[in-house]
Formats: sequence, C-alpha cells, structure tokens
Amino acid sequence: MLLRLWPEKTKVSFMSLRFIALIISSAALAASAIMLTTKGLNLGIDFAGGAVIEIEQPDDISAQDIRDVVEPLIIGEVQVNSARGTGPNAPNIAIVRFKPQPPVGDETPDDAQNRAGDEVSAALRELIGAERFQIRSEASVGPKVSGELFRSGIIALTVALGLMMVYISFRFQWQYALGAVAALFHDVILTMGMFALTGFEFNLATIAALLTIVGYSMNDTVIVFDRVREEARKYKKLELFKVVDLAINATMSRTLLTSGTTLLALLSIFLFGGPVLRGMSFALIFGVIVGTYSSIFVASAVVLLLGIDRGDKPKREVEGFQGVG
Repeated sequence: MLLRLWPEKTKVSFMSLRFIALIISSAALAASAIMLTTKGLNLGIDFAGGAVIEIEQPDDISAQDIRDVVEPLIIGEVQVNSARGTGPNAPNIAIVRFKPQPPVGDETPDDAQNRAGDEVSAALRELIGAERFQIRSEASVGPKVSGELFRSGIIALTVALGLMMVYISFRFQWQYALGAVAALFHDVILTMGMFALTGFEFNLATIAALLTIVGYSMNDTVIVFDRVREEARKYKKLELFKVVDLAINATMSRTLLTSGTTLLALLSIFLFGGPVLRGMSFALIFGVIVGTYSSIFVASAVVLLLGIDRGDKPKREVEGFQGVG
C-alpha cells in the first residue's frame, strides 16, 4: 500500500490507558446525562408533533423570504428547507416545518394546528402570488401520534441492544456480551448528549442513525473480540491484558481503514447534503468516531475486568479410567 494508516506490527499498550479512558468516558456520560435532563433534545415534528407544508418555490423567492413571512405567525421555531425535485424540469421545493401551536380560547389542539396551517398557507400565497402558489403536500402530526413514534423509536433501540447481547452471548461468552452492550450504551448516550448540546433536530432519521451506529460499533467490537478469542487460545499463559493488546494492535489497521473511508463519505453528506441530511449525517459521524473509541477502550476494558474462560482449566481425572489403548 502507498499509504499505511497503522504500522504492520505494533506493540501499543492500549489497556494501560484503560483507567484514563474510564475517567474520560465517565465524565462524558455524566455531561451527556446533564445535558439531556436540563437542556433536553430538540425534538422534531416526528416526536414533538407539528406540521409540514411543501410548496413549489419560485426562483425569485428565497428561503429567507419565506421565513420572514411565516415566523411572525408562528409561536416557536420555524424551519424552512429547500430541495430540488426529480426529473429534468423539476421545480425547486420549499419545505416549511413548525411545531404544535397553543390553542386559543375554546380551540382544541387539532383546531389550533389547522388554524396555524391555514394562516401560513395564506401568507405564502400572498408572498408568491395566487397564480404561482402551489402546495405539493401538507401534513400534521398530533401530540399523541408523535409520542407513540418516540416510544417506538426508543423500543427499537432497546430491542436492538438486547438482541445483540443475546447474539454475543451465544457467539462468544457472556463477558463479551456485557462488554459489547456497555460500549453500545456508551455510544448511544454520548450521541444523544451531543444532540442536546448542539441543538440538532432529533427525529426519526436520527433514530435510524442511532441504529446504524449500534450496528457499526457492534461490527467493530466483534472484530476485536474475535481476535481476542483467537489470541487467548494461542497464548494461554500470557496475561489477559497483553492478549487484549495483541488483538487490538492486530486489528487496528483494519479499524482505521474502515472508519476513515466511512467518515469521508459521511463528511461529504454533512457538507454538501443540505440541511435535511445534516442532523442524520452528524449523528453518524460522531457515532463512528465514538464507536471506534468504545470498541477499544470500553468493550475490551470490560472484558478484561470480567475475565474470560480461556479453556485452560485442568482436566478432572476420573477414578478407574485408564484411557484408550
């Protein structure tokens, strides 16, 4: 190879840094918990409820023009994203999102949302002109539906973690399973904490990104664990922390190459994919970095702490058994 990210043979003692990594991870988890409980997540319309209006956007009307006429009508943040339709003569599209509006007087929450949608449509029609104004789609999500979506997303994450723990228990040993789930829990909580810190919208696409992070991190962890098991069988008298270091050093080149190429693609999406994909790509970028770290310093450290069965227990002798001639 013209470019080698990691030397062919190294003897870096990763596990000697495990206590420093433990302090860093504990502090990051505590900070994430504080951010989630104090600032909270910026829930998107999928989870918080709200409305989405998609219109054709003329060339002489900018997203800022749309935002200027809509924001005075709406209580709360208004999001205006631009997109391009498909086909050779596809029009520009503006997507207007706003959260549920408080009822006025005897209004129900649904009535308040419908009223806000009508006011926004009327303001956009006046801005663009009745002859050019065209709504492509309009949808709203009520608080009850959004709450069900949020619970379903959390359940999906929980089930994914549980099933992976069962798989690792069968594939390796229960100590490996606890190490893998600890790493996945670490990755998910830190990613959610980063979303709370940055204020990126947390929606169904983010849940999909978290599930992708879980799968990516698990893949990295399984690669390391498989090498740990192989080295542990080969060097039964070698101390376990040295066996883990051997495994991590042997797989580091593959880990850096996989993570590096993945990050290049995700950075392109983050920089050039537009605001619609920015939150999801940010979650994946952060998750890949944290997942690579946790596969080395969290999952492996937990396995080292718990110990593993290396198949080096003395065989029990059976009285009267003389062996096979």
